[in-house]
Amino acid sequence: MSKQYFLTIAQELNISEQQVANTANLLDEGATVPFIARYRKEVTGTLDEVQIASVRDRMEQLRELDKRREAILKSMTDLEVLTDELRAQLMEAETMSALEDIYLPFKPKRRTRATIAREKGLEPLAEKIFGEEEFDLEALAQTFIDEEKGVEDLESALAGARDIMAEWVNEDQEARAEIRELFQKSGRFHARVIPGKEAAGEKYKDYFEWDEDLKSAPSHRILAMRRAEKEEIITLESTPEEGDAIFTLEKMFVTRGGAVGEQQQQATRDAYKRLMRPSMETEIRMTTKLSADEEAIRVFRENIAQLLMASPLGQKRVLAIDPGFRTGCKVVMLDAQGKLEDHTVIFPTGGQRQKIEAEQTVMAWAAKYHVEAIAIGNGTASRETETFVKKLKIPNVTVVVVNESGASIYSASEVARKEFPDHDITVRGAVSIGRRLMDPLAELVKIDAKSIGVGQYQHDVDQSLLKKGLDDTVSSCVNAVGVELNTASKELLTYVSGLGPSLAENIIKYRNENGAFANRSALKSVPRLGPKAYEQAAGFLRVRDSKNPLDSSAVHPERYKLVEQMAKDLGVSVKQLMEDAALRKQIVLKNYVSETVGMPTLEDIIQELDKPGRDPREQFEAFSFDENVSEIKDLKMGMKLPGIVTNITAFGAFVDVGVHQDGLVHVSHLSDKFVDDPSKVVKVHQQVTVTVMEVDEGRKRIGLSMKSDPFSNEKPSRGGQRSGQRNNERSGQQGRNQGRNNERPRGRQGSNRQEQSADGDLQAKLAMLKGKFK
Repeated sequence: MSKQYFLTIAQELNISEQQVANTANLLDEGATVPFIARYRKEVTGTLDEVQIASVRDRMEQLRELDKRREAILKSMTDLEVLTDELRAQLMEAETMSALEDIYLPFKPKRRTRATIAREKGLEPLAEKIFGEEEFDLEALAQTFIDEEKGVEDLESALAGARDIMAEWVNEDQEARAEIRELFQKSGRFHARVIPGKEAAGEKYKDYFEWDEDLKSAPSHRILAMRRAEKEEIITLESTPEEGDAIFTLEKMFVTRGGAVGEQQQQATRDAYKRLMRPSMETEIRMTTKLSADEEAIRVFRENIAQLLMASPLGQKRVLAIDPGFRTGCKVVMLDAQGKLEDHTVIFPTGGQRQKIEAEQTVMAWAAKYHVEAIAIGNGTASRETETFVKKLKIPNVTVVVVNESGASIYSASEVARKEFPDHDITVRGAVSIGRRLMDPLAELVKIDAKSIGVGQYQHDVDQSLLKKGLDDTVSSCVNAVGVELNTASKELLTYVSGLGPSLAENIIKYRNENGAFANRSALKSVPRLGPKAYEQAAGFLRVRDSKNPLDSSAVHPERYKLVEQMAKDLGVSVKQLMEDAALRKQIVLKNYVSETVGMPTLEDIIQELDKPGRDPREQFEAFSFDENVSEIKDLKMGMKLPGIVTNITAFGAFVDVGVHQDGLVHVSHLSDKFVDDPSKVVKVHQQVTVTVMEVDEGRKRIGLSMKSDPFSNEKPSRGGQRSGQRNNERSGQQGRNQGRNNERPRGRQGSNRQEQSADGDLQAKLAMLKGKFK
């Protein structure tokens, strides 16, 4: 079936069949998505990582389809029911639903009402009622009465016949296809509160009486309703109008009038209500759940990628502070490589004597360790600690508030315990905060991505799909930046193309036993790191001090001879070629095109020679909150404030303005223009300016806007957004928060982070969206 796969995927992705075939072959040979995208452009026709991953995922789906096809063929062969016609139908089926519909009449099943009716000998009666010939129904049915078989009277005979007919209707391929299409096109969610659960389900009150088209319901609402149903707050149906479904089936199966037609009609209605509707509803719920999961995972992946690719401060000597009130602030000193040098505790918000001691400690450390930057976690007491540090006015020191989401997860993890076996979780947490400032990517890979608070219902989606998606994202980011072989942690090396946990651990062990790697080739000496793994990983690993300057670049070792030939043709060394832009301009790339090397690879090589090992992340820029605002009570409507985007969801973006509580910029307030996708307007960790629209101090909710004239009553362009849809995107809605479910309670209350959800106060939200504030 491979050739058919290639054609199918090519049509779906709008690429050539050859591109699909070549990509699939590389994947089957063990090549990774980042490697193929970066070093096999000629083979794939320059497909990017997204397209390559799509080929991989679709191939997996089609192969699963074929596995099921083979299992069904075997089962039907064993049952001796497989005909040439059925085989042809099975081979032509393009979806799992189509396969299962063909198999359904023959699928071994438990003892059903139809089975019992057949045992009573009533199938001939059912066939007669379902047929076209005229006959006397009552007279015929009388002949099937047999008390020994359990058919006591006329109605018992007819009821059994209807049970058989209902099963036929339910198993009819055409009927199932028609009803499936009706569910997809006209199905609606019907949510109703379970009597007596109103108080317990307050946060889901928008779904106490809610109806919405299946095909237009957004991901976050589907997941919110399913969660409310799981918590037994609401009942949830996912069906079209019952009358429409029954009418569709009656057109197909009620072929007669009179008493016979009435039996057909009863059987058809029973087939839908008892058999087909539950089956189709289960199927459509799975379909909408999968779609909702995919959208939630897409949003999460985009947010994670933006967070991982945040600008690094770089190798600076950092003093990191994990702020707190009662227990004080844990302070650690890190050298330029992130190594822990010292740690202590200060109380900058304590009594006068404690404040003086805190000032003396920080000033002394700044001088002793030549501090270049101070990182402050954004948890409890962060603004107070930031104010304390800035008042010291330490010269030539950058002060930065760092997002600490997931820091407590790291500090209690096995990774942290191995790295700092002699220090408690407070020290580990402070170290993580400091390292995040130096290199967010290198530090965040140590934490389960689900625990970083930038997701949307991540605990409700399919966990295997989520893990696969997040692993792809982290791997893509790590390989895009590149990894320093002699300083990288095991966790960072794990995500390098071709490695994984086992080889990463072997690399660390080899490095510890033999010292730093002198060059890339030395990797070949690592136990169990064979030629294939070396091929996949080498280009993404950097050896800065290698004698071969190409080892610090993204030029793959397989192309070293090509670069050496370029240098030789110009009569210079590779090092000279890399240092002199005028020399590189003399290279005529077309002279180096071959069967295996095309212009895409050659252009990549030249770019690498221009900026060896270049970091694709943007340059670091320090950010400061408004010094006059540190608590939610300081906020006033109309204030314009600097903020940092902390999470993006389908319904808007959450922004930290420095008050321990993130505010929501609803999608309708992200821009003066219509916005269909918040991620097109803002990015995680982006610095923005927002206007305060609403402050609910009691419920810890903040409404923000990025519009130029946020209090205008004008609606978004492009016809505006459906108010019914907007009404349910609450200012407390889930956003960034589920990853915080496992976070330490001392963190920013902001985040009320228990998905307060698809829920919240309707009237308050309506007011916010319409700009009706006093």
